[in-house]
Amino acid sequence: MEKYITIIGGGLAGSEAAYQIAKRGIKVKLYEMKPKKYSPAHSNENLAEIVCSNSFKSNLLTNACGLLKEELRRLDSLLIKIADKTSVPAGQALAVDRDEFSKKVTEELRKNPLIEIINEEVTDITKMSEDGIVIIATGPLTSKGLAEQIQKITGQDKLYFYDAAAPIVSKDSINFDIAFYGDRYSQEKKKEETVEEWQHRIKEQEKNNEQSYINLPMNKEEYEKFWQELINAEVVTLHEFEKREIFEGCMPIEIMAKRGIDTLRFGPLKPVGFDDPRTARRPYAIVQLRQDDKQASMYNLVGFQTNLKYGEQKRVFSMIPGLENAEFVKYGVMHRNTYINSTKLLDETYNLKTNKNIYFAGQITGVEGYVESISSGLVAGINAVKSLENKANKPITFPEYTVIGALAKYISTPNEKFQPMNANFGILPELEGKRIKDKRERYIKLAQRSLENLDTNI
Repeated sequence: MEKYITIIGGGLAGSEAAYQIAKRGIKVKLYEMKPKKYSPAHSNENLAEIVCSNSFKSNLLTNACGLLKEELRRLDSLLIKIADKTSVPAGQALAVDRDEFSKKVTEELRKNPLIEIINEEVTDITKMSEDGIVIIATGPLTSKGLAEQIQKITGQDKLYFYDAAAPIVSKDSINFDIAFYGDRYSQEKKKEETVEEWQHRIKEQEKNNEQSYINLPMNKEEYEKFWQELINAEVVTLHEFEKREIFEGCMPIEIMAKRGIDTLRFGPLKPVGFDDPRTARRPYAIVQLRQDDKQASMYNLVGFQTNLKYGEQKRVFSMIPGLENAEFVKYGVMHRNTYINSTKLLDETYNLKTNKNIYFAGQITGVEGYVESISSGLVAGINAVKSLENKANKPITFPEYTVIGALAKYISTPNEKFQPMNANFGILPELEGKRIKDKRERYIKLAQRSLENLDTNI
């Protein structure tokens, strides 16, 4: 009988798993329901579509997500390789041209003779899992039919939480009499500089394309008017259980704003590290826009995930100085996320404890974020191959000192208050010896230990 592994879901995790399996000489049947059927948040027919932000977060090793990306690069992750190739300016972060990214992932998988892409919705995996190994990587937007099947398989009665995506505006519609380019701190006026020297330095940086963000400064009056309209704007009506299940990491900006008038100024609108070129002073609040495509024609509003109605988004966000005539290329959307209680159901290889033929990967496991999803797809794919080749073959468990291993351990360790988790240094074991007080130095040591463990044990 021909050996192959079935993957359900062609998102980030499913695509990475397919590549890792085929790389090891095993055939893959990759099921993706697009373009025959789309979820409420998807619109691109390609694989590995990015729905929310186009940022893969920091590239620095002193950031846990930056370290995770480096781990994945060393393990030959296809998706991180393509993300690097399709990157757009984003300061110290890795952001991609989302259309180019998904297009190239699709091209790479389609040309692989071991990967068969089947554009069909799967709602019953019973026979698939009886006949062979299945990786369920349907992500946070799993279709209703399959979600019901997963509930039966896992014995769970709750699989949902909710998050939101930020709107995107056309660069040409931004008012640059108000807006200015600049990364946090690099644009701030130095004490020893005159205003003229500072303005000249900023102009040179802009000319050399050294700065990745567009910034919109607000004074106190502008901010308070915006805040007042934001908290009173009309939102898409949610059920009571939906309101309780919004994930903290993707909190809609209007809900965040209702926590207090200054909450946004200490969150996504914090002005620290900036000076307004018009006044040479720190603004009261600042909205940042991040480049969203290779041509730098579209920018997304950083931290502006929202559940406002489309008309309200246009009205309220156009109150931001510099966006008074903004053209909204894409409005923010609220969508259902699906995840299982992995702490009770999965082991550290993302394998279902009650059925060794079933693996899960991606945000459905409770790892939260693009890079984290890719990581889980890589681990599930590698171990699915080992399981297929030899049932007695010992699975690969990544060291808990690596971010890949720590995430896998987090989602498979019993936890009564389980919630989706991003990569962070808090899930790694503490360094041995005396605690290092300097945070940056401590993170460097953790990163060094991680990469040494990865190189030695994998």
